[in-house]
Amino acid sequence: MDRETKLSGFAFIVLLAGIGLATLFIVLFAELADEMLDQELAVFDAVTIRLIEAIGSGWMDTAMFIITELGSVWFLVMLSIGVLWILGVKMRDKWGVLFYLVAVGGGSLLTVLLKHFFSRERPSINETIDAVGYSFPSGHSMGSLIFYGFLIYLVIRTGQKPWVRWATVIGLSVLIVLIGVSRIYLGAHFPSDVIAGYIAGTIWLVLSLVALEWIQWQQRSPVPPVAALRKVLAPVYRALIDKL
Repeated sequence: MDRETKLSGFAFIVLLAGIGLATLFIVLFAELADEMLDQELAVFDAVTIRLIEAIGSGWMDTAMFIITELGSVWFLVMLSIGVLWILGVKMRDKWGVLFYLVAVGGGSLLTVLLKHFFSRERPSINETIDAVGYSFPSGHSMGSLIFYGFLIYLVIRTGQKPWVRWATVIGLSVLIVLIGVSRIYLGAHFPSDVIAGYIAGTIWLVLSLVALEWIQWQQRSPVPPVAALRKVLAPVYRALIDKL
């Protein structure tokens, strides 16, 4: 089996794994939403809120207000302009531009649809921290996971130095978590809203990246995907038949 076929077959399996991961998270979201509608998360939400409120202080209020703005619509839109410029002008990656818009723009639309579908009221309304409208799932959590998750993908995909990749993955992952915590701390969301936002964001991001990788793979690989997978799995199939 030639090297190109092996790589193509491996890529196909990775794509299938991505679809499987998205499916798993869809099930998790459905379970969480069902428990939310049945009021089974009230104790979890109340206990988590109390624990986070216990670290409250003046400087923490300021820090959380700043952190929550890093996941706000206006801030992500400003950063998106820079990302689109890099993808479109510097990298000339038309598919990257398209699927960035699909991921971030489509994710925003999905957030609105989910909020109106579940129509959960917020713990409190505060326009100064963009805490208006419905609560489930958290738009800040979902949007920040999709946006910063896409940045992590770009850094890894463009072959940056190992320390840059690790610093990006760790730094942005911590930021995503802190944005979710800030929404709970500031009283804008229940903890279950934040978890739901992370799950929904993961689903949409994974599906967007799987579609992007599939198209890019189709363009750069001389081996048809199905043929590559058949060649990779054929030896395994023959070995199983021989044992039987």
